[in-house]
Amino acid sequence: MTTTHSVPTTLFSGYERVIKFLAGASMGVIVTIMVVQVIARYIFNSSLIWAEELCRYILLWQTFLFIGYAYHRGEMVVLDLFSTRVSPWVYMTIRLVTAIPVTIFLYMIIQSGIGHALRFGAQMIPAIDFIWMSLTGDELRVPVFWIYVAVPLGCALLLVHFLGRLAYDTWCVATGRPVSVPVNAESIS
Repeated sequence: MTTTHSVPTTLFSGYERVIKFLAGASMGVIVTIMVVQVIARYIFNSSLIWAEELCRYILLWQTFLFIGYAYHRGEMVVLDLFSTRVSPWVYMTIRLVTAIPVTIFLYMIIQSGIGHALRFGAQMIPAIDFIWMSLTGDELRVPVFWIYVAVPLGCALLLVHFLGRLAYDTWCVATGRPVSVPVNAESIS
């Protein structure tokens, strides 16, 4: 038996595979760097001066890159006081009204985050330069822009997930289908 998948389902499936790969690979890099740092410090009595900074940058990218997917999977805390106490139409009306300030907030973070990242485009990342220079003898000169741009990019991904979920739930209520709760969602009632 074969099943046909729609283009959005196929695209999301690919996006999901990429996100899961990036999550695992970035965590593997952090763990590897920290293990090497511990070995260098306690066995060879020497420290990698760039390890903490590089892990901090990777962790920052992890946080913002994966927050949209975490929202999609229902892995964020939800304060849900109304879903079981009111009709689906009233519940969706409340969600649509509360979506306005959330959307505006995320848009403002995206806009100001891009401006902030662009403002620091000439400043270089010291840890990456140090690593590259110790390996090759040349400067790599990676701008701090690539650290700061994680915030607007992550918020943009979160906004896409947020509005997509809102549109899907609205469609479910409008067509009489039950609004499905993500698998991992936990609500505080």
